[in-house]
Amino acid sequence: MNSEIPFDGPDLSGTRYERANMAAAQFEGVNLQDASFYAVLSNAAFRDTNLGAASFDNVNLGEATFRNVNLSGTTIIDANLSGVTISQATLTDLEINDADLTGMKINGVLVTVLLDAYEKKST
Repeated sequence: MNSEIPFDGPDLSGTRYERANMAAAQFEGVNLQDASFYAVLSNAAFRDTNLGAASFDNVNLGEATFRNVNLSGTTIIDANLSGVTISQATLTDLEINDADLTGMKINGVLVTVLLDAYEKKST
């Protein structure tokens, strides 16, 4: 039995997912603009998907993948992002605050190294 939940192509903009177990869900070519997620999305895959201005609050996104997605204006609060992979994405106006950045890389460079270099340069 296939345990993946496929979402292929529909317009689900503005949809609210609350207290849902959507582990291993597959979102491909889906419009999720302004959607709100309060759910388990571990091992989920978002491909060719619009997540512009979406909200992820108190979610488990562990090991999720985001490929060729629009995350501009997206808000992520109180989320497990361990093992998440984001590639070919639009991240305009995406903000990360008060996060554990251990092991996080941008184009193969540890973010902690980038932040240390930035802080040394600005002092």
